[in-house]
Amino acid sequence: MARPRTFERDHVVHAAERQFRTTGYSGTSVDDISAVTGLGRGSLYAAFEGKRGVLLEAMSGYSARLKQFVPTALNGPDEGALERLHEFLLRAVNGVPLAADVPPASDRAAAACFAAKMALELGSSDPEMKRLAEACSATVATAVAECLRAAQRVGDIDPDADPDDLAYLLMAVVRGMDVVGAQGLSPARLTSIAESAFALLPRPVPS
Repeated sequence: MARPRTFERDHVVHAAERQFRTTGYSGTSVDDISAVTGLGRGSLYAAFEGKRGVLLEAMSGYSARLKQFVPTALNGPDEGALERLHEFLLRAVNGVPLAADVPPASDRAAAACFAAKMALELGSSDPEMKRLAEACSATVATAVAECLRAAQRVGDIDPDADPDDLAYLLMAVVRGMDVVGAQGLSPARLTSIAESAFALLPRPVPS
């Protein structure tokens, strides 16, 4: 019996995402996608209208996973918000991705944020790709900012600090760790970066 079309489509999209993560958009051909998915060129064009269509569907799927996973990882009691922010930074040390169903952390470059990788390559030339990448960033920033607000409510973060600015600061640290980690910076040095960023979060001024 043939597999249901929805299952096959999910398999193709996930496999293509892994390929795009590894070789980038420009470095990935339709033949590469066909090889990793087992789907013929004609079927790929019929289902996705070519390589860009596969990428856009992969990005949409990644965005949906972020919306499901990231808020769950950062939500919780106010009393634990600061530790969840700490964990958010430490995940980047070992290349642990923010969304599920991505390449293993042993492939440090491939485990980095898919949206950020594609935005760097295509964001200036592809408006739809830019829109999807910005939506992914906004999902993460919103979840981190809400966690920071929880830490403010419990008195662990300076109540006068701007949680939205701090969220993008932490995201910049994580994205930077993705880059230098992929270039081979040691886990010890990455841990030091994460701990330094965490220590610099503004704490309440003693009265």
